[in-house]
Amino acid sequence: HESDINSVNLFPDGKCFGTGSDDTTCRFFDMRACGEVSEFKNDNIVCGITSVSFSRSGRVMFAGYDDYNCLGWDTLGSTDKHVFQMQGHDNRVSCLGVSPSGDALCTGSWDMVLKVWA
Repeated sequence: HESDINSVNLFPDGKCFGTGSDDTTCRFFDMRACGEVSEFKNDNIVCGITSVSFSRSGRVMFAGYDDYNCLGWDTLGSTDKHVFQMQGHDNRVSCLGVSPSGDALCTGSWDMVLKVWA
């Protein structure tokens, strides 16, 4: 990363992890390879990432952004195009989490609202 790392979250199998940074990127690391596997970014995104979490299967890495959005990135797909976008907060997304069953994503924001996306 080229700026502060704000979030680290382990992959469901415990062998990988994802990070989110003020440099506008999410990164995916494999501890078995001792290095970075993917960097998720888009030139149109100009704000930092506050939090990251994985779907139950690990196929999607969710990231909360300072621009009030939450994006989902396909960990096996394109690194420059997100596959999900959750909009609706009126301030930065400060935290997020996926339910153990994988049926819901929760986002918390500086707008004092918790949203459940199911």
